Amino acid sequence: MSPLPRLHWSTLGESTQGLEHQWAGSWEVSTDRSGAPALPPADTDLWVVSAETPEPPPALVRASAEVGALPILLLRSSQAKPLTTEALAAWSALGSARWGVLMGDPPMGGVRPLAIRELPLSTTQALSFGLVGVGAGMQAVLAKAKAAAATKATVMLLGESGTGKEVVARAIHRMSQEFDQPFIPVHCGAIPENLIESELFGYTKGAFTDARKDTPGKFREASGGTIFLDEVSTMPLLAQVRLLRVLQEREVQPLGGGGPVKVDVRVVTATNVDLWKKVQDGAFREDLFYRLEVIPIQLPPLRARREEVPFLAQHFLTRKAREHGLYPKALHPSVDPLLMAMPWPGNVRQLENAMERAIVLSGTRPVLTRDDFTFLTERMIEGEELVASLPPVPPSFTAASQPAVDLPADGLDLNQVVSDMEKKLMLQSLQITRGNKKRAAELLGLKRTTFLEKMKRLDLEDAGEETDEASAG
Repeated sequence: MSPLPRLHWSTLGESTQGLEHQWAGSWEVSTDRSGAPALPPADTDLWVVSAETPEPPPALVRASAEVGALPILLLRSSQAKPLTTEALAAWSALGSARWGVLMGDPPMGGVRPLAIRELPLSTTQALSFGLVGVGAGMQAVLAKAKAAAATKATVMLLGESGTGKEVVARAIHRMSQEFDQPFIPVHCGAIPENLIESELFGYTKGAFTDARKDTPGKFREASGGTIFLDEVSTMPLLAQVRLLRVLQEREVQPLGGGGPVKVDVRVVTATNVDLWKKVQDGAFREDLFYRLEVIPIQLPPLRARREEVPFLAQHFLTRKAREHGLYPKALHPSVDPLLMAMPWPGNVRQLENAMERAIVLSGTRPVLTRDDFTFLTERMIEGEELVASLPPVPPSFTAASQPAVDLPADGLDLNQVVSDMEKKLMLQSLQITRGNKKRAAELLGLKRTTFLEKMKRLDLEDAGEETDEASAG
């Protein structure tokens, strides 16, 4: 017996009238009776919210922004007074919300989010999916990805190599709340032509010489979730015919005979070449092209996202430190102009590799400077000109670089000199960590509480706002 779908009910303090018990035969029901709701469980299929108040509480607005494409059903009593136009707009602004009347019959299954009013993801949300999207170009990508995640529509990701197409494909999968369902990546260009059909569509025992047992294939492995076909332009024509049938019939025909097998799968493809040109050249089927290009999403190259490079750099720096078990490090502000001026022919992948190289080779130094990235311009024809065009590097952030203090003949106030030095170093650490007080404290070898106490004593409370840990990496 298959498990029941999960319904989570945020009552916001309103009475349920015992309906959660009547609905138990159709749903697995959990309730949150507090006035300030928390996020629903990760395996929730439908989020029910009691909408009797004039406007949604702020806690609900914040929570709804974090659940991606999870369907929301707003319930009101049949005896409730009508909401004003402003109240309706406030509740409907939650995103994927539909309205219903509180009654004994359970909500219908299969409710999907509305296809309108899809808002772009916030920077924090995007980072939680492995993305950085503070610029207009990536905001457009994220908005389309979020809309696509609310459906099973086929998505085609377009863009140069290294722009993050697989990351976006995984984000679409995660935003669709399919965390417990498979995500199967297939890099078509890495599979020999004579093996790609058996790899994708499976085969029966004896279908060919080495077919010693029935094998389901990648499409059946991905059933219920997402299959990501990278470099789809390299797929041979015979395999294209089989792929077209999967998209049309939603079934797979294994090699070697046997009946077709139904599959419920989202198909996301990616290409770094002009697929329409391949259609015109006869190397790609036109009918398959139209089937794949239901929702095209163009990923911009990194050179068109220069304002996002510092965010991406710090994101990768933190992640690579975690992967290699290294102490977290910061980028000196003088590095930003260099990274933003680079052409990045390898796009985001090249930037990620550069961050990994720099942090591994930097030893125990807590701050990476422009000198750690000289390798980026060594092979460039105009590398010297690029470096010469950058703003000069300020004095390095080390205590040794501070000018010596001469003792005047009439003496000095040592406490004041120490306080001034402390203040200068703390301001520099806040500048380097872009206002992140926790990291600034680590740069100075202080506990965060000690750092905050010194800020208060030195009247530096407003020197920098605390940077959210998610947005820092």
